[in-house]
Amino acid sequence: MYTIPLTSDPNQTFRCTIPIEGNNLTLLFKLRYNSESEYWAMTLTDGQTNEMLVDSVPLLAGEYPAANLLEQYAYLNIGSAVIVKMNPDAEGANPGPDNLGTDFKLIWSDTL
Repeated sequence: MYTIPLTSDPNQTFRCTIPIEGNNLTLLFKLRYNSESEYWAMTLTDGQTNEMLVDSVPLLAGEYPAANLLEQYAYLNIGSAVIVKMNPDAEGANPGPDNLGTDFKLIWSDTL
């Protein structure tokens, strides 16, 4: 498992190399907070080809088996990702505009 280094900075873009299935996968992350709907959305682009892989995935916490944000994209072999609430005292069930990366973490692992 790998923790993606997130902050609650609005409209953040960063590159991250993640160990998936024994290989290193470089992805370009674009995260933005939708203040109207009150959730974070994530776009992933292949770090080598610049091909967009997934767009506007809501970063919402869930319970097994629905917790895997990337389950419907398993054919891409980009792993699995879940939002985990790290602070039980944090407000809300999902990350808000100020607590992504602190009270809520994005955890990445091999494709399930």
